[in-house]
Amino acid sequence: MSLKIRLAHAGAKKRPFFKIVLADSRSPRDGRFIERLGSYDPMLPQDNANRLVLKTERIKYWLSVGALPTDRVQRFLAKAGMMPEPVRHPQTKKPIPRAERKKAAAEAKPAEGAAPAAADAAPASA
Repeated sequence: MSLKIRLAHAGAKKRPFFKIVLADSRSPRDGRFIERLGSYDPMLPQDNANRLVLKTERIKYWLSVGALPTDRVQRFLAKAGMMPEPVRHPQTKKPIPRAERKKAAAEAKPAEGAAPAAADAAPASA
């Protein structure tokens, strides 16, 4: 059984509220869970103590047993000093406007063409 520490949506429409739960990875997002480990209320100001509530002892136990947090929960745990910050991957090229992508590709082609020519010339002189 693969355990995940993840967010379960508990709020109403336009009133988000999340429970931080330990669940089997195959169970539904808001479905069955094993244990409630905290809560997250994004509607509260960031300096409010009740915005993020964590049961640190239980979270440490489940992490030691092998439970894996989702990216968002890992960011919460990193802020609490319980684990390292998750790796953020660079953006893909999709959000870049098409004209800029074509311009970058055109600039890259001549550079690619010059590199092999230089490489061919180097062994001939040696």
